[in-house]
Amino acid sequence: MSKVSMKGVIDMHVHTNPDLRLRAYDDFEMMEAGIRVGARAIVLKTHQGTTMDRAYLCNRHNEIVHGKTNNFTMFGSITLNKVVGGINPKAVDVALKLGAKVVWLPTQSARNHMVKNNLDPAGCVDVVRDGKVVPELNDVFGLIRDHNAVLGTAHVSPEEAFIVVEAARNAGVKNIVVTHPEWWIVDMSVEDQVRIVKDYDVILERCYAQNMGGGKYKSNLPSNAEIIKEVGYQNVMVDTDGGQTENPHWELAMEEYMQYLVDHGIPEEHVYHMTRTIPSRLLGLED
Repeated sequence: MSKVSMKGVIDMHVHTNPDLRLRAYDDFEMMEAGIRVGARAIVLKTHQGTTMDRAYLCNRHNEIVHGKTNNFTMFGSITLNKVVGGINPKAVDVALKLGAKVVWLPTQSARNHMVKNNLDPAGCVDVVRDGKVVPELNDVFGLIRDHNAVLGTAHVSPEEAFIVVEAARNAGVKNIVVTHPEWWIVDMSVEDQVRIVKDYDVILERCYAQNMGGGKYKSNLPSNAEIIKEVGYQNVMVDTDGGQTENPHWELAMEEYMQYLVDHGIPEEHVYHMTRTIPSRLLGLED
């Protein structure tokens, strides 16, 4: 089998320091890793709020240190946990105006996340109430639509995801990604993954590995290859959700992921689509 190329790859889900949990790379180290392998872009994610200011500093540092010798761009995001006030349209408005490209629904503050981890959900951030999205989420959808940004479903349940996705589509949101549906916290069945793609034309983000608790990770690569064959590569995006000290460094994990797919019957042009074409479109970059 031929060795995959990392040139032009885009990963829309990577964790870095500073963080409440130690990560393998800080923002600048991640930037340098991306430049080193010829990546086109990375989106920084944190459970603690926003990263668009950190992305700006990476890009400015890249310009100062490397000049125009590479085509790498770091992008930022906002995650709607309690730390930013939950479903807070004002926080989203400011984040998007400052350049954030992805708006994630609650992760660690999501009701589903707290219930699955046997935590008291009394202080959770709800996205759905009485079978409908909470009113303030409609305002967030409008902001995402107007900025042509990306909505990520984060750690909500499959039942909530269907309600959120339908409401977002009705509000005119163009770019919707179902965040790591394979993770046991989200636990979206294959049937539901097929259905949500068929009904709403969303992108399924399939990540390198999943946290099983206690610092242990399970490879998603076999199930990722299967879902690509089941759903079709056109609606699957390859991301790492990387940055953990327990997993290979980002560039190693991404290369291993891509190589696994090619070695297990996924054509290279399909891998290109899932690692370049889809994220380029979502981020508004030229493919």
